[in-house]
Amino acid sequence: MKHPFSANLRWLLPVALLATMAGGGLWLWSKPISEPSRPAASVPAAPPETITSAKAPERPIAPISHRTPAALPGPPLASSLAGTDIDGALKADSSGQLIVDPGVRDFFDYFLSAVGEITPEAAIGRIRILAQEYLPASAAHETMVLLDQYLAYKQTALQVMQTELDPDRLHQPDYQLTTLGHALGELKQLRRTTFTPDAHQAFFGAEEAYSEYTLATMGIQMNPKLSAQGKQTLIEWHRSQLPEGLRQSEQRLHRENRTHQARLAVLEQSRSAQDAGRKLIELGMGADTVAGIVDHLEDRQAFARQFSAFQQAIGSEQPQGLAAADQRSYQEALLKQHFPDPQSRTWARLRMLDAN
Repeated sequence: MKHPFSANLRWLLPVALLATMAGGGLWLWSKPISEPSRPAASVPAAPPETITSAKAPERPIAPISHRTPAALPGPPLASSLAGTDIDGALKADSSGQLIVDPGVRDFFDYFLSAVGEITPEAAIGRIRILAQEYLPASAAHETMVLLDQYLAYKQTALQVMQTELDPDRLHQPDYQLTTLGHALGELKQLRRTTFTPDAHQAFFGAEEAYSEYTLATMGIQMNPKLSAQGKQTLIEWHRSQLPEGLRQSEQRLHRENRTHQARLAVLEQSRSAQDAGRKLIELGMGADTVAGIVDHLEDRQAFARQFSAFQQAIGSEQPQGLAAADQRSYQEALLKQHFPDPQSRTWARLRMLDAN
């Protein structure tokens, strides 16, 4: 069983850029780490870049000679981790070097997600024990150096993301785009000055690629000089520049969205429930699902006819001169006559409120 906070869920967020911005604040600890480390300075600071959409380079896969287990041995470290597999893994190659890939970040996040139930020291201690037990000494040392950098990054990222926003401009699309782009640039700069290039790419490469794609898409949608066709063409081009896994996921979501919109159009434009059913099947929806939808639409159409007859009855049959209480009693009797089912009567009462 995967941990509920699995890093594999990152890409299910509607706007991954927002997840990127919030990423610096995921691990709010009850007390600071003792002797906090400073970000590594092995990579020179680079100026913020112009955001572009470009495919991330493919990373060669190193042969694995050592790795941590898929599940924690012994009792769970925290109740939230009980019965779950460990997200990611620590791996080493035949030369005893740590294989730095996205699974290392997932591994760190799995244990750090329990902070709150356990102390930060306990989470870090378990990572250290597993690294020392299952990896060569050199890889275990690399793991702790990288973890130290990751913790320092998270602490500093919290400060980076605490920029005050102008409340009067929060709903302005151009201000949103500028603010998000600035935040992404600062986070990217921080990551570059904290991690080695390989670790930066492994930990954040896919996330940043999707964030930049999101920013590019927002900018295209806001561009008044582009036609609808031009916008669609440019967005599809930016989508094609995503790394392979993200590109496939985004294309699948795009196809699903188009199919969803087509199905909604069918429901809105069809002349009858049966007509809607035929068109939904043509769009690839399963027969059993369509049958349920047709039944529901037919029920709604039958209700509309019943309600129309009920309104006519109120207008033509209600005796004149009734007191208010008698009018309510008369309407209630008509409701029960035209809508024997309690649920239908509830819908009719709601429709009456909308009509008044």
